[in-house]
Amino acid sequence: MQNNFKQNNYSIQAIGQDSHRFVEEGDPKVLVLGGVEIKDCSGLEGNSDADVLLHALTNAISGITCKPILGTVADELCLKRGITDSKAYLELALADLADLNYEILHISFTVQACRPKLLPLIPEIRKSIAQITELDLKQVMITATSGEGLTDVGRGEGIEAFCVISVIPLSE
Repeated sequence: MQNNFKQNNYSIQAIGQDSHRFVEEGDPKVLVLGGVEIKDCSGLEGNSDADVLLHALTNAISGITCKPILGTVADELCLKRGITDSKAYLELALADLADLNYEILHISFTVQACRPKLLPLIPEIRKSIAQITELDLKQVMITATSGEGLTDVGRGEGIEAFCVISVIPLSE
């Protein structure tokens, strides 16, 4: 049976997830969320900048394109070429999406983090993600929860992000 996905004029969705633990106390690595450097909080463990928001978005896009970026491709860029900025990985995913002639309609994140306090940071992070993806601010949303101490993340040991994207095929 042939898939007529692109012939219909409706949106499709995909979900992405990522989580990282904080680096050990005293490690100078800076926390990066949505492409924004956050001072006064430890960075996250990972070969790259460990930006859980951009990683979750990259994974969500891979859910649409069926071309995984995080893993082999990102490891090649990071470990062999020294590219640790997660925006580079997201740009590859966005290029794959464009190659398939899809347009992002909306990006929605939910983040669990006991620290840092995310509410005052959300406007700047939303703006950064909107700029990176070339979307209007109204197309990018972030909600956050502290986790209430129920999990390792909720106890302040790391940050977890989920991302849902909606895309629509463009007319050919």
